[in-house]
Amino acid sequence: MHNLFYKKSIIFLLLGISVNAYCQKATDSATVDTVKTSSTKKSSFKIGADYLNNNVFMGRTGLTTTPLISPDIKYTFKPGIYISGDMDILPDNKKNKLDGGNLTAGYDFDITDDFSGGLSYSKMFYNPNSTLIGSSITNTFSADFDYEIGDIVTPSVSANYSLNSGANADIFINAGISHDFILIKPFANNDDFIISPTATVNLGTQNFYDAYIKKKVFKSKKVGTAVATFEANLSKFETLDYEFSVPLEYKIGHLMLEFIPTYAIVQNGFKSAAVAKAVGLSNNTSVFYFETGLSLKF
Repeated sequence: MHNLFYKKSIIFLLLGISVNAYCQKATDSATVDTVKTSSTKKSSFKIGADYLNNNVFMGRTGLTTTPLISPDIKYTFKPGIYISGDMDILPDNKKNKLDGGNLTAGYDFDITDDFSGGLSYSKMFYNPNSTLIGSSITNTFSADFDYEIGDIVTPSVSANYSLNSGANADIFINAGISHDFILIKPFANNDDFIISPTATVNLGTQNFYDAYIKKKVFKSKKVGTAVATFEANLSKFETLDYEFSVPLEYKIGHLMLEFIPTYAIVQNGFKSAAVAKAVGLSNNTSVFYFETGLSLKF
């Protein structure tokens, strides 16, 4: 089983690299490298790696800190169509360091000078023994829009429909507001420094928990009454968390450096510490985590 997983993982990565190399662009994750469709846009190629100090999904996290290293690659065609791929590596895991990854195809476009949007599809794959909270998600369909209001603030909204292995699908809605402070040539003739204070709210269902509990925690064992009661409410559409972040991005030539500290206030999480402990997940009402990355874009 493990050999099959690693073979699939290698095929996925090679496929992503070969497609990008053949066509001659940029990643997502928590941040999206927006590609506009004006006639001045060029195709681009981006390769890099991100480090996440703790696996946090919609404010949900495990009892112990789970850092991730994610190499990624992306090619964007001039019209705004892109193909990307990344892998999840667990540096603290002694046995199965390669935990999963995804392949994504999408389209970023401009509706007006200030109004832009995007559509994407992602295929996820995970190690069968993955303990990542979102590891039951197999496919995600996404749409996002943002509107810049007079260089003052940029409201944004995104919707995701995620299919889960062994559970019902999830619907997520993200609404946010941000503002970019841009310093041009702060240290050199070809660099920029961008600070983007951002506030967001995530809403949705939590069927990914149901799949995680059944497949990763209890497997063939019977769940207790308290856990069963918790699972019965996971299809409700609720506020999941509020997130406050200050993404920092420094660009010089082809090199880009990012640092994104985030503070999440959890909503509608575990109401019982006993249930949280039984399924091996945290019932903290807030969590701080950060992501940092380095990439080259041509």
